[in-house]
Amino acid sequence: MDELKSAVIDFSKRNTSNKLIAEYIWIGGNNIDIRSKCMVLPDDTKFEDLPVWNYDGSSTNQAKGHDSEVLMVPRRVYPDPFRMGKHILVLCDTWYPDGSRTNTNFRALCEEVLKHCEDEEPFFGVEQQFIFYRKFHQWPLGFPIGGYPKPQGPYYCGTGADVNIGRMIMDTHYRACLHAGLSISGNNAEVMPGQWEFSVGPCKGIDMGDQLWMARYILLRSAELFGATVNWDPKPVTSDDWNGSGGLLNYSTRVSRAEGGYAALLEYIKKLEGKHLEYIFMSGINNQNRLNGKNESSDWHYFSFGVADRMASVRIPKRTEQLQRGHVEDRRPASNMDPYVMSAAIADITLRESQHLEQINEQYKRFLAKLG
Repeated sequence: MDELKSAVIDFSKRNTSNKLIAEYIWIGGNNIDIRSKCMVLPDDTKFEDLPVWNYDGSSTNQAKGHDSEVLMVPRRVYPDPFRMGKHILVLCDTWYPDGSRTNTNFRALCEEVLKHCEDEEPFFGVEQQFIFYRKFHQWPLGFPIGGYPKPQGPYYCGTGADVNIGRMIMDTHYRACLHAGLSISGNNAEVMPGQWEFSVGPCKGIDMGDQLWMARYILLRSAELFGATVNWDPKPVTSDDWNGSGGLLNYSTRVSRAEGGYAALLEYIKKLEGKHLEYIFMSGINNQNRLNGKNESSDWHYFSFGVADRMASVRIPKRTEQLQRGHVEDRRPASNMDPYVMSAAIADITLRESQHLEQINEQYKRFLAKLG
């Protein structure tokens, strides 16, 4: 494919001023595995002039050492909130030199699915939950090392140093996302200490996946500044005394947003129920530990829905019921889900009669097999 032909850069013709730093960002081969490296370019470089670059795939679980080159193709550019000025963040997807996509490149498949849904104008939003961890101790911020804090209750949207853990990191993240032009729409402290949520969206089509991956990258960079790490596991503290972390998916279409769209939403829910097992298989690593029917979660094995029901697989917001139009919230996806997988799957099931679901499922199986 033509776009995989690496652009040639003539370093000899460069001046020593008027440069920008382009931070290339891609997804490695180990679940939520966000990598980056930077290059210097003329500060008048346009998106279409960004070169296809490469990296050592043998160091990211995506290639063998004897043939390790993996290509990064620029897909989106955002202002860099850390370096400021004219510097940029470049979101890429990943390809092998023979033109085949890597096993973690779900973006290409998502784009293929969503192009068949353009007339229905699917919009997505994600409520991304996660837990801040100590840098050198694999234990949540807000937990005594090796022990447990007082029970859940005061932490959700709490105020005060004893119950709100990580506010400065989240303020940094919020401002950085706004500077980068992301559609970040809120954040709040969650139910267990050190657990937070930020929301991205609503975004049209594939833009949701792009923006969520960039927001995740910015969160990791923000946490670096404070010596903290981010745990994306859906149930890192396995006791039922503590909530897990989800990647809750809000979904609507042109029809569901229009007058009388509630009937379309009910039809979508019926289709989702019919493909529950295929869908939930792709909803995140170790998600079965979180979806135990407790701690504001549905049961992994069964599909359910209800108005304002946070124990259901799919929640219909009260406002949607009142207006008889709007969106639904799929509460099944885990905090470590891939947004390209989830948006492609829900659009394919509800709008395309699951024409691509087997293809999405097969690539996800290859992804899991590579993880071991």
